Amino acid sequence: MIFNKDTAEKTAELLLQINAIKLNPENPFTWASGWKSPIYCDNRLILSFPAIRNYVRDEFAKNIEKQFGKPDVIAGVATGAIGIGILVAESLGLPFVYVRPEAKKHGRQNQVEGFLQKGQNVVVVEDLISTGNSSLMAVEALRNEGANIKGMAAIFTYGFNVAQENFKNANIDLYTLSNYENLLDLAVQKQYISEDQQTALQEWSLSPSTWGQE
Repeated sequence: MIFNKDTAEKTAELLLQINAIKLNPENPFTWASGWKSPIYCDNRLILSFPAIRNYVRDEFAKNIEKQFGKPDVIAGVATGAIGIGILVAESLGLPFVYVRPEAKKHGRQNQVEGFLQKGQNVVVVEDLISTGNSSLMAVEALRNEGANIKGMAAIFTYGFNVAQENFKNANIDLYTLSNYENLLDLAVQKQYISEDQQTALQEWSLSPSTWGQE
């Protein structure tokens, strides 16, 4: 679910402007999973544009507090959401921790890095939601440390049905600054893509694992 329509449209436009999101249905990208995709999203580019990263920071901070209440801690999911998560925590005047994909093999073998007390209320910040699996693994790691997860806030989601089911089953509320639906509407409006290309992009979102296969 998006925080609100205006933020969703503005965020989508900014991501397109800096090529954090690229749309190319005629020459699709190949994801690490092997899926063919007409869209590629790299939200880490946001950190290289001060005005845009400040916008994302401020929208996150405002809407997290509005939707979840002010938490005790902000947690970022490594590695893509560490930078923006720190900015959000700083804006809210809160502690920050981050969650590795898995525990370290050496030292203290931490998966959650930073100071976290049992029972603290945590909002998790993520950069991108596809299936939601890796994001929810971070939630599980935080819960294993005794955290009370208030919800997750992400920059962008593809809106896959499987992700919605995964978050529902994990009992986690997910809110995003923008999503695939608003991105496509904005991309047509601003002539980044044609209406025919929009149709192809919509078809992909219905069956991303099989799209583009002969």
